Amino acid sequence: MKEIKQPGKYSYVFSRYAEPIVHIEPGETVAIYTKDAFENRVSKETDLPSKILEGDPNPQTGPIYIDGAEPGDTLAAHIINIEPTRGYAVSAHKPGLGGLTPTRSTPMLAEPMPEKVYIYKIEGDMITYNDRMSYPWRPFIGTIATAPRLEALSALTPFDNGGNMDTPETKPGNIVYLPVNIPGAYFYTGDCHAGQGDGELCGFALEIPAKVTIKFDLIKGKSINWPRIESPSEFMAIGSARPMEDAARIAYAELIEWMVEYGWDKYDAHQVLSQIGKLSVGNMVDTYYSLVAKIEKKYVKF
Repeated sequence: MKEIKQPGKYSYVFSRYAEPIVHIEPGETVAIYTKDAFENRVSKETDLPSKILEGDPNPQTGPIYIDGAEPGDTLAAHIINIEPTRGYAVSAHKPGLGGLTPTRSTPMLAEPMPEKVYIYKIEGDMITYNDRMSYPWRPFIGTIATAPRLEALSALTPFDNGGNMDTPETKPGNIVYLPVNIPGAYFYTGDCHAGQGDGELCGFALEIPAKVTIKFDLIKGKSINWPRIESPSEFMAIGSARPMEDAARIAYAELIEWMVEYGWDKYDAHQVLSQIGKLSVGNMVDTYYSLVAKIEKKYVKF
């Protein structure tokens, strides 16, 4: 199995204009090494992100060139495993970031939340700060993307190419489907998490560097408008936008399109999702908010 490590500076954008770090073939399984969202620079509670980082950097490993990928194809990333490469996770409260504090895009007269760093030990299947703040190991990839067709997008941004969606559904055992916008797809990933609640409320999950094992497949001649996820039991679609209701509309509309591919009339699919569909919040803190629409496969397949 090929191991992929960033040979130099990590990427902080999703872009077609960077030099690929490696070429891989469809069907190949690779191990990709990532840094955490803090660039692995926060290791103790006195390492305040506002003092040691430029903004919220979110470094990405990539771009990875998928041989044979062409615009109009779909890239299928089978997430096989996520392994931490150190013994602790980091989270924080940072002024100007979070769902319940004044931010640049949502100014308020209230004072920003005080800055604080949390160092969680990884102890077997538990992530522990203290006796009351201990959670199960629930790893997932916070940021997974292909390159946009023309523009470069910040690695903090979720959009129709994937990106910083921060949904716990991008986890081992699931397949993430991403649109191919340019030759080679230009795949990026990073920002792995040991766990996270819906919405990523404070702006940081349980941030870890990781070794991510992914098998890539290519679906030729099939295009999708927004990222999709398949689990053993569910179909899911992700929409990223502001306001949040637009993200929900995108996600449900893309899920209806997926059901139509299985032979559903789109209005019947709309009715089914109205009665049995599910909706979860990936993030409510990024440049766009990400919502995940879901339906159990048993309601879709004839």
